[in-house]
Amino acid sequence: MAAPGAVGRRFFRCACFCSENLFLPRYRLHVRYLEEQQLRRDYGSILQHRGCVSPEDFEQVLAELEKEVQRRKQLVQQASERKATIAECYLPVHPQVYSLQEGFLAPEFLTVVQYCVDPSANLAGLLQRIHILSGQKMIYRVPIFTQEFCRMLLQELEHFEQSDMPKGRPNTMNNHGVLLHELGLDELLVTPLREQYLQPLTALLYPECGGGRLDSHRAFVVKYSMDEDRDLSYHYDNAEVTLNVSLNRNFSEGNLYFGDFRQVSSNEMQYLEVPHMMGQGVLHRGGQLHGALPLESGERWNLIIWMRASSVRNSLCPMCRKPPQLVEDEGFGDGFTQEEGQPGTVDVCTLT
Repeated sequence: MAAPGAVGRRFFRCACFCSENLFLPRYRLHVRYLEEQQLRRDYGSILQHRGCVSPEDFEQVLAELEKEVQRRKQLVQQASERKATIAECYLPVHPQVYSLQEGFLAPEFLTVVQYCVDPSANLAGLLQRIHILSGQKMIYRVPIFTQEFCRMLLQELEHFEQSDMPKGRPNTMNNHGVLLHELGLDELLVTPLREQYLQPLTALLYPECGGGRLDSHRAFVVKYSMDEDRDLSYHYDNAEVTLNVSLNRNFSEGNLYFGDFRQVSSNEMQYLEVPHMMGQGVLHRGGQLHGALPLESGERWNLIIWMRASSVRNSLCPMCRKPPQLVEDEGFGDGFTQEEGQPGTVDVCTLT
């Protein structure tokens, strides 16, 4: 059930990775950053409105952005080095979780997948078998993992977190968690989950988003706690389809909330609030604006899979909304592939 042509393909990222969608936590703002005058012109007013009022405040913003740009430029090499170190030195506590087994999956999920792979399956039949959180917003809840697997995976993640192994940030907005490809949980756990089990659902749920042609992903686990990240600002994902699975239940609040799709504006925003349920996943379009409300107690761990379709994003990068400028990357990159007639790659080191 793998997407056609996925095996052995080279994947890239867009050069905008070093300039678009940079997050300023203090001001809860995503910005495009090329140079100082552009930043002042495009965001000066909103930054001032949110508290960036002194020259020192603005200098701090510039320093944060320059640091993030440099981190992103060095990301490929650093990620490769971390992955090699972990593979050589880290001793797992639950080696079995590194390879997907059908026993890890909730029986209800297997029943849904069995329906979806039947040639006569259709969207109406699928919607009778899953929980519709919002038909209008196309947000659904599906049992994914057994609670026993969630416990084993969480123990593995906590063991890794407490080790002295090098660790990368899950993304710009989340400071605490685990990148699954660095830990070795990607190839034999997440890839078959996407190809063999999730894609039959997404093909019916999200055909216009490339749901039947998902050929790559980025998977990570995020951790929220009272003294680390407590919430998540409003944003959309670098994905065609996102799966968010709750791995534990010893926390309170921190619910997801969903607004409009990124291309839709509304004067009367209606938010949909969604509680977390251990082992169950929330499926939504990557462009669906969403966030997480503040945690009030405990720790919350969630597995996030950004699923991507190169046939969709090759024509338009979802982050800069332009045809992608391809940059060499490792693994699945950001899900872009080089098609016949498409311009060659650019050198990220020459970009500002």
